Amino acid sequence: MQSVEITIGPVTFDHADLDAENDVLYLHVGAPRIAEGEETAEGHVLRYAPGSRQIVGLTILGVQRIVDRDGELRVTMPRSVAVSAEDVRQALLRR
Repeated sequence: MQSVEITIGPVTFDHADLDAENDVLYLHVGAPRIAEGEETAEGHVLRYAPGSRQIVGLTILGVQRIVDRDGELRVTMPRSVAVSAEDVRQALLRR
C-alpha cells in the first residue's frame, strides 16, 4: 500500500493499492478496514464504515482503461463527480 493523496468529491483518499495486472485501483482513507460496499452507477464500489455513510474506500475497476479512454474518471458519491486523469495517474504511478 502506497501513500497517496487524491481527492474525489468530498473525500480525500490517502492510501492506494494498484492491481496493475487486473487494472483495479483500491483507494483507502487510512489503512484498509472492514467496510460495506455499494456499487456506483459507473460500476465502481464505494466502501462505507459499517452502519454509516462514511466513505472509507473506493474500488475502481478498469481504472487505466477508463482514464486512457475518457481522459477523466467519473464517480457517483452520491452525486457524480469528475476527477482529472492527472490526479488519477498519481495513484497509478505509485506502484
